[in-house]
Formats: sequence, C-alpha cells, structure tokens
Amino acid sequence: MDELGVRAAALVARRPDSARLRRVGTSRAGTPMLLLSVGHGSRQVLVVAGPHANEPVGGATVLRLAERALADPRLTEGADATWNLLLCLDPDGSRRNEAWLRGPYTLGHYFRHFFRPGFLEQPEWLPEGADAAVLPETRVLLGLQDELRPFLQCSLHGVDVGGAFVELTRDLPGLAQRVAHSAARLGIPRELGPYDTLYWPTLGPAVYRVPPPRRGDLAAAITEAAVDSTWFHPQPHGTVTAIVEAPMWGVGAVEDPARPADPDAELRSVSRTLRHDTAVLEDILARVRPGLGSSPDVTCLLAPVDDYLLVGPGLADAWDPDVRDAGTRALPSLDTARLTALRLAGRRVALRTAGLLHQLVTGSGQDPCDALPELDRLIDAWCADYRDGCGARWIPVARQVEYQARVVLAAFELAGRGASVSSRSSDSGWTAQATVPMHWE
Repeated sequence: MDELGVRAAALVARRPDSARLRRVGTSRAGTPMLLLSVGHGSRQVLVVAGPHANEPVGGATVLRLAERALADPRLTEGADATWNLLLCLDPDGSRRNEAWLRGPYTLGHYFRHFFRPGFLEQPEWLPEGADAAVLPETRVLLGLQDELRPFLQCSLHGVDVGGAFVELTRDLPGLAQRVAHSAARLGIPRELGPYDTLYWPTLGPAVYRVPPPRRGDLAAAITEAAVDSTWFHPQPHGTVTAIVEAPMWGVGAVEDPARPADPDAELRSVSRTLRHDTAVLEDILARVRPGLGSSPDVTCLLAPVDDYLLVGPGLADAWDPDVRDAGTRALPSLDTARLTALRLAGRRVALRTAGLLHQLVTGSGQDPCDALPELDRLIDAWCADYRDGCGARWIPVARQVEYQARVVLAAFELAGRGASVSSRSSDSGWTAQATVPMHWE
C-alpha cells in the first residue's frame, strides 16, 4: 500500500506539469486515500483500484496507465481528457493481504493469508443508496463521481482462480473483440460463463451487462454480485462503468464451449461438494468460536466467515437440479465453461472460509480443538483440486497488469466515441505497448 503512494509521488515529482497527487479522503483506520491525476482535459476518466481487499492488481495497473498517459499526449491533450486514478478504495483491507503479496505465489499461501471484509464492509457496495453510505471510503468514491462526472469509470478487479471478463453498465460495441485480442496475446483465458454474471445479459464473449440496481436481501446481493452499487451512482452524469476482471490463476476450461454429456450430474456433484464442505467448516467454527474472544480483529475476520457460510448452502440448493423448486430462477444453458465456473465458485467459498478460520485460530495463540491440522489438510486438498483437477496456473503479475491496462484503454477509446464532447482518441491509432513489469513486493 505505501509503495503505491511513493511511486505515484515520484511520478508527480518527475512530471509536475502534467501530474498531480491529492488526498481525497481517509479510510476507517486513518489511511490517506490518494488520487493521481494526469492531464488537464475537460473530459474526465475515473479509474478505481483496490475495490476488493484481496485484488491488488489494480494498484499496479493505475500506475501503468499513468505512465502511458504521460508518454502519449493522444490520451490527454489529443482527447481533451484527464485521467483520475484512485490508488486504492479499500487500503485497510488491502493491508491485511500483504502477507501473501510478498510471495511465494502459491494457492496455499494465498488462501491461508486471504482477507476480504464482510459484505457490508465492502466500500464499492451501496446497499441503501447514496444518502445512507456509512463507510468513509464509499463516501469518498461517491464524492469523486459527483465532482468529476466522468464519461468513463473503470473498476479494477481480480479473479483469484478463473478467467478474464468485463462487466458494463452500458454496451460498448467492439469491446468484446478487444478483450479477445488482448487475452489471446497475453495467454490469459477468458471466462465465458462467470458465476458473477450467471443470469446477466451477454454483450459478447466474456463481456456482460450489469442489470439495473434492485433491492434484495443480503444473500441475494452476495450471490448476484451486489448490483446495487457505486457502479451505477454516476449514471445520471452519462457515465458508463466498466468492471475489469483479471485472473491471478488461470483455468483454461472457463472458455470451453463444449456441451458436457450429463450437465445435471456435474451440477449435482458441485452442489453436493459445496454442501459437504460448508457443513465441515460450520462444525469447525462451532468448535473454535468459544475460544476466540471478541476483539476487533476477531470480529473483522468472523464477519466474512459468517457471510460465506450463509451463502454456501443457498448456492448449493440453487444449482442442484434435485433441490431447485419451481420458484427458483432457471439456470442458463450449461456448457463446460459455465460448469467449470460454478465448480470454481463453490470451491472458492470453501477455501476462503477455511483460510479465514485458519487465521482466526492462529491469531488466538491456542488450538484446544486441534482445528489447525484439520484446516491445513482441507486447504491443501482443495488447493490441489484447483491446481491438478482444474488446471489452475499462476499468471505473472506483468501479464495481469498489461491485460487490465489494455482493456481500460480500449474502453476509453470506445466510450469516447459516444461522449457528448467530440473525441479524437478514436482515430488516434495508438495501441497498448509493453512496459517495464511491476511486481507485488
């Protein structure tokens, strides 16, 4: 986290004529929230890094975008544009992931040190509308949206295990082709049926339209990717929001369109596994919870555990062809890509829960229930299933960043064509070029 601010300040010191860095707010723990702006154009772009605590790729991506905007005047003066880059929306949560960010980049190390706050503590979600935004980080983002009135907002997300995809609040024709080209050049699989977008309209391969906000209970919001969010808040300003997902570990089967011989059998297996894993983890939590105490740190880790254990059985029932009733929304046609995405999602819920429980027990300094060896066995076995059963392979950070930067630049060009002020960027002919790789160190 601190490194992002240092690098941004160095960039401004090098180019004070074109770049500015300002503090736009303070997190719940008192961490400064910094906005790096490049250019002096009237048309504003807002790029948000770190909306989820365990998704660090956006921090490196915004610095790369800043370097490109400084190097290529067609992205600033030529397009009458200013690039506004929020270095991190959840700096406190991101700091809790620093243990795995130092490496080694293995699935076991990642999930044992994984952190993501409880659903109600995630600043990109807007559960009750702008007037009720209680998190200071959320208020900072809303304030920037209303101040800047950007024609494009990009939210930079990371998929821990799976593939790349993009979600849009409004169609940007041609983006799917740009995504396909960039992913192919960088060897990154596209996710052709993400769990997040299971019921959403498809705008093109690996590009999906976010449905308009609607109220729902907590479980529905978790399973439907919190569509009532800050993604739609700037829409009255004419903003199109692009949520850009880049995977850390890629799985080739998420872009396999083949039809399985018996999709219902695979659904039963995925549902049965998730139901079983959730029950095992609920039992472990019941055993260790009395000895954990009620410190703020324990409360912080327990909130996401409770959320995941809440959603697990609901997902299993929604997917199981023997359990779903007539009132349940029918699943879309299930090819190998979608079934793989559901398998990955079910395993993700269990692994994240196990990793958080591991931290809770380790942090307590005692393990009278002998839970740690059991959690270690579960984490190792489930990570092996990701690695050996699903073929999950680490994607170097430089490629994750390059992919995400290329998609943002493509969205900038395509959104600029429809902006009210004429943009010359659509005819500039620039292409994303490789730059010096950035590392999580």
